[in-house]
Amino acid sequence: MTTVTHINVGTTFHSYFRPTIANSEISLEEVYRIRYQVYCQEFNYDLKDSITGQQERDHYDSHSIHCLMLSESTGESAGCVRLVLTDPADPEAPLPFEKYCGHTLNHAIIDPARLPRDKIGEISRLAVLPYYRRRYLDAANPCGLDGNRPVSATEQRHFPYIPLGLYLAAASLGLLSGLQGVFAAMDPRLARHLRGYGINFLQVGKVMDYHGQRAPFYIDRDMLLYGLKPDMQDLLLTLMDDMKADMRRKNLHVVK
Repeated sequence: MTTVTHINVGTTFHSYFRPTIANSEISLEEVYRIRYQVYCQEFNYDLKDSITGQQERDHYDSHSIHCLMLSESTGESAGCVRLVLTDPADPEAPLPFEKYCGHTLNHAIIDPARLPRDKIGEISRLAVLPYYRRRYLDAANPCGLDGNRPVSATEQRHFPYIPLGLYLAAASLGLLSGLQGVFAAMDPRLARHLRGYGINFLQVGKVMDYHGQRAPFYIDRDMLLYGLKPDMQDLLLTLMDDMKADMRRKNLHVVK
């Protein structure tokens, strides 16, 4: 009888990449540089109002938690993501999706105004550098996941490490910060692709043209924790351990 050995995806992930919170001047400049290179130089997004030199940054960055994904072998950055929190100085101020996609929301599904403002956030500005998209992933979009096709069984065994790691690192930060749920504005095809891994974002508004086809999506704690495929549960637990240790090292408050 053949024995099937379970490979822990979180352990495998650590042989390639490791996330770190960017909260120093140098690491934040690296985040803004990656975003400029990917979004502005490579994909020509019209973000001129948020460009300073060779960096892309906006006012949401001041109340966000930023994450870099580093290559375990070289220490170089492979990509980044941010978790935007509500502004503590102005909790009613809109999150990015509310500003740009708010008019498309279906309030019968979810109404952000009825949610505790300190318990929601938004995953945004996920970017993977072109070398890593071309080597591991799909080069045709900033995050490196091909939303035009379903997830195959082979891909589920040899998954695209970086963007999934970044999504789950941002989700880990939300869980550790005590958030009830997070929003994201994304291409519906990408949301379908993520569902192949059990990351079940719920579409909560209509599709609009904003740097391509985008719609607002939402996922809460239970949708994430109970929807993930076993391999992705391994990865989430690994990333939560990473993020918890990093938050404590950097004197960031951990709820869980």
